Amino acid sequence: MSQRKSNWIPWVFVGGMAVVIAVNAVLITSAVTTFTGTTVGRSYDRGRAYNHVLEEAARQDALGWTAQVTQPRAEALLVTVTDRAGAPIPGLLEGELLRPLDGERVPLAPVAGPGRFSVPLPEGLRAGQWELRARLVAPDQGRLDIRHRMMLP
Repeated sequence: MSQRKSNWIPWVFVGGMAVVIAVNAVLITSAVTTFTGTTVGRSYDRGRAYNHVLEEAARQDALGWTAQVTQPRAEALLVTVTDRAGAPIPGLLEGELLRPLDGERVPLAPVAGPGRFSVPLPEGLRAGQWELRARLVAPDQGRLDIRHRMMLP
């Protein structure tokens, strides 16, 4: 009985299928154990109340206020809020920093000011992307929600 030289060919197919199964197992494990894709809890209820979100956006647009966020120093943010004419809007600014990657929230100390607010950043913030979520309440009870994404060193 002579041994065929092509006995290895079926093992190439078996090996190829083993590689496909191994790669699929890694991808399935990664898909199940990482980010769920859910960014908002109770999304159905929030979707039903979306008209309130639109009304709030229209109310804020009618104010004509604009907010500009800069980081002149590593330890503080500068938030400037002006009206349509460019006049500063005084009030109380309060909020938090949100790390979108993992949902970490860091409260910020409330700051009162005449339209320019120097917001001190807490020590020990990790480098990376953060979102400022703040609300300015003016003396006449006008409110402006401020959202600003930034990279911290």
